Amino acid sequence: MLGYLLLLILVSILGISIGSVDIPINIVLRILMAKILPWIDTSNITEAQQVIVWLIRVPRVLIAALVGAALAIAGTQMQGLFQNPLASPGIIGTSSGGALGSVIALASGLASYSMFYIPIFASVGALLALFIVYILATQNGKTPVAVLLLAGIALNALIAAMTSFIITVAWVEYDIAREIVFWLMGGLDNRTWSHVWIALPGILIGGIIAIAYIRELDILLMGQETAYSLGIEVEKVQWIILFGTGLLTGTAVAVSGVIGFVGLIIPHMVRLFVGPKHRYLIPLSAIIGAVFLILVDLLARTITSPTEIRLGILTAGFGAPFFLYLLRKHSQL
Repeated sequence: MLGYLLLLILVSILGISIGSVDIPINIVLRILMAKILPWIDTSNITEAQQVIVWLIRVPRVLIAALVGAALAIAGTQMQGLFQNPLASPGIIGTSSGGALGSVIALASGLASYSMFYIPIFASVGALLALFIVYILATQNGKTPVAVLLLAGIALNALIAAMTSFIITVAWVEYDIAREIVFWLMGGLDNRTWSHVWIALPGILIGGIIAIAYIRELDILLMGQETAYSLGIEVEKVQWIILFGTGLLTGTAVAVSGVIGFVGLIIPHMVRLFVGPKHRYLIPLSAIIGAVFLILVDLLARTITSPTEIRLGILTAGFGAPFFLYLLRKHSQL
């Protein structure tokens, strides 16, 4: 685990160093250390470099890490809870629900009063979408692949229609509509420390719930009868885990827009190395999810520099073929 944490630190430093204006790693380290140790001399570092590092790139990298970790944890929990390898926030409509909540906050003007309205609305939207899919797709304690996919597709279509209605009909100003469209593509541009503080509470609470219910999630993999016999309050545990995943997804969507397939790809990758036990799977998925999204964001802002590719476009490019592979592999289920 220590090696993966070191990898996360290394990738984070690279994410801060590389961009449209490259800043040497030694300067990045001095700027970061000066924030902790004020006596470190930064007089020969330009003000522009300090602004780029501390006010632009550090918040962006932190948001990428938080969002990547949140989506990976949510995907891991969903796959375990539904006992379904295709469950993830984007595919079953949770991300879309969070997006709809955020769009309502933006279009209504509430977001202009306080940035905290967006994560609140996004979390509520994600939770509602997740509960709807769970109720529709679960049969006798299990969620068949076909039913889960159909429920997710139907809900995604309905939410997309509602979002389009809000943008085109509900008297949204052009500038706000344009902002919403770009935001729906997913991206981390113009992220500040305010976004970090907005993301932290929801993701921390969701992460704590995930860690607290690792044992119960492992037991649920054995079947509900076994869980009941071991004294697990199955329905209560399921709803608490669903609440945690909805909170993680909604908060992630609120600060980054819709970024798909992270919650699908990462748990499968990590499972190849550590197996199905969630005490290893959840923390390692969080780390690898953070590393993955930092690297994808780095690619998004450098491959066509000085312009950026929307982050959601790249994750869809990676994730869609992987999803088709999994669908083919598990089509017999």
